Amino acid sequence: MRRRLYFLLPDIGRAQQILNELLLARIEERHIHILARDGTPMDDLPSANLLQRSDFLHGAEMGLALGGATGIVAGVLMMLFPPNGMEIGGGTVLALALAGAGIGAWAAGMIGTDVPNSQLRKFMPAIERGQVLLMVDVRPSEMQRVGDMIHNLHPEASDHGIEPTLPAFP
Repeated sequence: MRRRLYFLLPDIGRAQQILNELLLARIEERHIHILARDGTPMDDLPSANLLQRSDFLHGAEMGLALGGATGIVAGVLMMLFPPNGMEIGGGTVLALALAGAGIGAWAAGMIGTDVPNSQLRKFMPAIERGQVLLMVDVRPSEMQRVGDMIHNLHPEASDHGIEPTLPAFP
């Protein structure tokens, strides 16, 4: 599992410098994400993708939970009040729970792609003023080293905290 560190930088040039230093410090480019105001030339910088910019993951998690719960409730109701005298067993409840979870995760994830990431909301005013958001995903054992490196080499980079544990798959 990784943790995401957030830093606001004054400009895109500073982001390029820090990216080079992170690469030299053996942080893989796939774990570095940069978000700037629309229309800012990003050149070779690793731009934040849909997973970082939207609430897709949060939406999918919520849909998974609510869809699964809805499927369980529907299955239990079908067991208690079987349609047309059909005999409904536990396998039906399980199937409905899995189907509800899958459909819920898909639907809520699609909705989440149109919603800006709630974790980034507090950074949007600074980004609109021309600052650049640097997100670095690091192992817990690397957090102190990476944070200190950025602060020591770039005191103008303002630290804006740590996101809770990130899922392993993105």
